[in-house]
Amino acid sequence: MNVAVLGAGAVGCYYGFLLARAGHAVTLIGRPALVEAVEAGGLVLESAAGRATVPVRATAAGDGVAGADLVLVCVKSGDTESAGAMIAPHLTASATILSLQNGVDNAERLAAVLGRAVVPVAVYVATEMVGPGQVRHNGRGDLILGASAASARIAAAFTASGIPATVSDRALDALWGKLILNCAYNALSALSQLPYGRLVQGEGVVAAMTDVVQECVAVANASGVSVPDDILDTVLALSRTMADQRSSTAQDLARGRPSEIDHLNGTVVRTGAALGIPTPANRMLHTLVKLVEGRDRG
Repeated sequence: MNVAVLGAGAVGCYYGFLLARAGHAVTLIGRPALVEAVEAGGLVLESAAGRATVPVRATAAGDGVAGADLVLVCVKSGDTESAGAMIAPHLTASATILSLQNGVDNAERLAAVLGRAVVPVAVYVATEMVGPGQVRHNGRGDLILGASAASARIAAAFTASGIPATVSDRALDALWGKLILNCAYNALSALSQLPYGRLVQGEGVVAAMTDVVQECVAVANASGVSVPDDILDTVLALSRTMADQRSSTAQDLARGRPSEIDHLNGTVVRTGAALGIPTPANRMLHTLVKLVEGRDRG
């Protein structure tokens, strides 16, 4: 396939690397520093298997999606509409658009901008950028794709490229499950700047996470979303399977960049308010992260 990755951060670079290594033609669309690094030395992946490099194209311009069969949208949730507007004039009619983003409504928001269907994807991977054009893989990497005419074919291509991928007609449920994981870990990891394994050892942390998860489940159920009964066990298990990972929100705050907290705990707070469900634990985490963002900008 001819693949364009819009938003070549940690997630986009990781999947772009695996697809390029498998022989697909990959174009990364990202910041100028990334473009310069990739053009000079290729895209670098650090993992438990060692360090490897693949050549890929890179650009900072929206026309990088021109001619793409598949577009992976990996931008931050706050940039969804602007990113969609940037690429809309350059998409081919036959291109399939996948939203590999945090939050539960990005595919819907992106589809409204593009005027065409967008496939939602739940992403389960621990990655971080360690330098321009250099991504580190810390764990997992599996995807759940929403159902579409092209989803089975794309999932098969992903799996053949070393990306475990399945298709589900309950993608919204999967996205809510991922949202609950993010609500439990992202803000706490950001405020403490601790990886998950150390984070859960803190006094009161598991009890605080339990409060957050219970609020999320109440809001999800009231929204008609099905959440597994063992979701809390799944949340706590992440501290073992991704012990060395710091959340994307932690990475954003460490770099002085806006986070996605409005689309994580903020989504639960807003939806809960609309449904009359109290969400004090999520509200507090959202408020604290926003305070840190405001302090850093000031």
